[in-house]
Parts: sequence; structure tokens; C-alpha cells
Amino acid sequence: MTFDACELTIRNKKTEIDYSVQHRLRKRMQLIMNGLRTLLFFTTITLFQIAWAKPIIIAHRGASGYLPEHSLEAKVLAFAQGADFIEQDLVMTKDNEIVVLHEHYLNRVTDVAQKYPGRARDDGKYYVIDFTLEELRQLRITNGYKGDPSGQPQPEWPERFPVFQSRFSIHTFAEEIELIQGLNALLDQNIGIYPEIKSPWFHRQEGKDISQSVLAILKQYGYDSKKDPIFLQSFDPNELLRIDRQLLPKMQMDIPLVQLIAETSWLETYELNAKGEWQPYDYQWMFEKGAMARISDYAEGIGPWKPFIIKETSTAKDIQVTPMVRRAHAAGLVVHPYTFRADTGRIPSWAHSFETMVKLFVEEAKIDGFFTDFPDRARKAIE
Repeated sequence: MTFDACELTIRNKKTEIDYSVQHRLRKRMQLIMNGLRTLLFFTTITLFQIAWAKPIIIAHRGASGYLPEHSLEAKVLAFAQGADFIEQDLVMTKDNEIVVLHEHYLNRVTDVAQKYPGRARDDGKYYVIDFTLEELRQLRITNGYKGDPSGQPQPEWPERFPVFQSRFSIHTFAEEIELIQGLNALLDQNIGIYPEIKSPWFHRQEGKDISQSVLAILKQYGYDSKKDPIFLQSFDPNELLRIDRQLLPKMQMDIPLVQLIAETSWLETYELNAKGEWQPYDYQWMFEKGAMARISDYAEGIGPWKPFIIKETSTAKDIQVTPMVRRAHAAGLVVHPYTFRADTGRIPSWAHSFETMVKLFVEEAKIDGFFTDFPDRARKAIE
């Protein structure tokens, strides 16, 4: 072998060794980073569990079992009844204000048809986004109803506060935050907020970025890290991914996100297909093995419909718990199902009472919290 050939062989051997060392270092660094991510994630979940030793009670649209949903009065009552978190459903107005309403249209809970006749779209709905905040403040809100409000509207919940009795109004997200923070300061409490960004796909169709606006308000009022009493939820996985990957880093925020889970047939979310057409989002993958690990890549929790956890085919002697909670916990996710109601016909046949239903979800299914229209009864059930 010539000197040159020998030198080339040594150089090649050295290169192989360098590559081998680099590869081992990369593998070790990858293992270390994965371990750190896992430690950080479970530390975050542990902090949640320390802060809330018992399952958290989330006032669904406030104490909506007693007063009209999303009225400020329902939120004050929820605070007084012992809720740990109070929910806000968020939609956007024509003049870019964020208001608290369950739907992005007004028909079900206001007198909009009387106040603004002729302002409905072709589908018969009066959309929040077609009205300014000042116009919306002229409306009365009430418990959900069907029919003509000028005639005999049929209440959605016959056992609840009477339709269009007294006076309740639409308010902004900022106004509700100020109310809750004021009560927290006055009463030395730390009640959290649990906002939901409603129909981001619809707002995008209308040329509005509701997520950006919601995050700006949260940051303004001091909800910008996982140590703050907040969860941000949405049914839209694509939007949660965008919030996690783009908006939160851009705004120097790090708040816990919750993926709400629905039946595809409910048409909660739409997305663009390859042809550029809007189509219903398919939630089916969220019920398969590996789904919770995939969700944990962008969220800290899930909010499933409660029959996804305990099957409706259960009986008092055979409570059929699905693997959803177990899989979610294995992926480091908290589980907050919806919606626990005490109205007639809303207690599953396998539970003797509202309290029994709550206890079975807590003790058998091991949930970490739940949405309820009746925070006072929920508090009694878990204590």
C-alpha cells in the first residue's frame, strides 16, 4: 500500500469514527430532550393536580341551570356556588369586539327578530358578526327557546328561569374577566376562566381572526402562562394546532389548550379540503388508539361528550367505561367531559340521581373535572 493510499484509509476510518460519535451523541441528546419534555409535561399536569386536589367544577355558561346562559348574573351565581372555573363561549362582532354567546348567531337566546327585522341572512339566522357591539347591547338575552319571541316561545328548558323574564344583556369577554377578577380580589379567591373560541372556521370565512383577538385579551388581563387559572378550549383541531405552533410563541404566551371532542354529525367544525372547499371535520380518528398521544402534541387536555366516557348502554349493575380516560391519562392529558345537567330526562338511566352520575364519573371513570349547569349540586356531589 502506498503512502497516499494509507493516508486515505486512515482519513476514511477517522471519518467513520466521527460519524459514529456524532450519531451516538445525537441519539443521547434526543433521549435527553424527550425525557425533559416528558418531565416538563407531567410536572405541568402535577401542578394542575396540586392546585385542584378534587375534580374541578366548570360552570357551563355560568350557573345556567338557574339563570340565562352567559348572562353576567349567571356568572356571579356560579362564583357564589363554588365553581372552580367559569366558562365563556366567544364570538366576534362586526366591529371586532369579542362577546360572550354560545352560538355565532342570535336566534336561540335573544329578541333579535323583533329588534332588527330583516337583518337575517338567507338561512334565516341573525349572525353576531353582522351587528356592532352597540347594536347587540340593545338586545335582551334569555334562556334558549323555539318559536316567535313575540308570541308564545317554547322554552328549551321548561324547568329553568322563565323565557324573557326580567332583563339580561350581552356583554364582552373583557367585561366578564373584569367581573371575575374583581370578585377574586374582593373575596380572596382564585376562580379561573375557561374560554372557548367558537367556530374559528366561520370567522375565517368572514375575514376575521378571532383567535388572535382572544389571545390579545387574555394577555392583557394576565392569562399568559400555565400557572394562571385558565384553560383555552376549541372543537377545531386545526385552529388549536395554529394557536400552539404559531400564535402562542409569537405572543410569548404558554397557556393550556383543551381539545373538545364531538360527533362528526354535529357539524361543529369545518376545514378546507384539497379542492379548496369547506367540508365537515371528521372526528373519528380521536376515538382510535394513538389519538391521545397525537392530541398531547398540541394540547394539555380533552373535553369529550360524557357518553364517550361512560356508554349510554350502561346499566346500574354494569357501568361500561370506555378506554378514553385511561388513554388520555397515559398521554399526560387531563379529561373534562361535558355537560352534567340535573333537568328531567338528563340523568342517564344507569344513575339514580345527578349526584350518583357525578360520583360514578369521578370514581369509576377517573375524570379530572367536568362541565355542569349546576355548580352547587356538583360541589355537594364531590364533597
